[in-house]
Amino acid sequence: MEQKFSNNSIDLQVLREFCEREGEAVSYRKGDQMEREGDPARWFGFVTEGCFKYVTYGISDDREHITWFSFEGEFAGDYPACLDGRPAQTTIEAMMPSRMLRVSGEQLVDFFRQDAEKMELRSVIAEHLLCQARACYIDLHRATARERYELLLRRCPGIVHHLALQDLASFLCVTPNYLSTIRKDITFEAKK
Repeated sequence: MEQKFSNNSIDLQVLREFCEREGEAVSYRKGDQMEREGDPARWFGFVTEGCFKYVTYGISDDREHITWFSFEGEFAGDYPACLDGRPAQTTIEAMMPSRMLRVSGEQLVDFFRQDAEKMELRSVIAEHLLCQARACYIDLHRATARERYELLLRRCPGIVHHLALQDLASFLCVTPNYLSTIRKDITFEAKK
């Protein structure tokens, strides 16, 4: 499968094969929710087409804030919460028509309980997610908005062709106007 968006850094072939074998093929229209913040998290899936955004809402202003994306060739879900049905920490929404091979949290837990190798995979996934979250948090403090944009483009080279400016700006914690300026500067410098 061609990677349209992402450069993945962890080999999860065993988990992908599990989703292919045991998962249900589910289609989402743009705006359909896989999970809703505050509701029990239920699903985990391998994205075969499209992409999903992870959204949370401001405490005092109820504004939408995008915290993550899952693209074709990646997994989507509130991983820790779906394992035991805790409330989802974000709303996971299709950003375009999307498809995934979806399993329930219960199926995933049963899969991990099969043997020590699969239980180790559970730990590897958790560590990988912790590293991703930590890197995002550190980048928010050490990198300029332009540097965060460039890092995102390295992770997801095709992202700018498929996602709205305001969604990218929300993820980068900048205004759409400021992101537009960054993009113009990068384009101008590339033409030199």
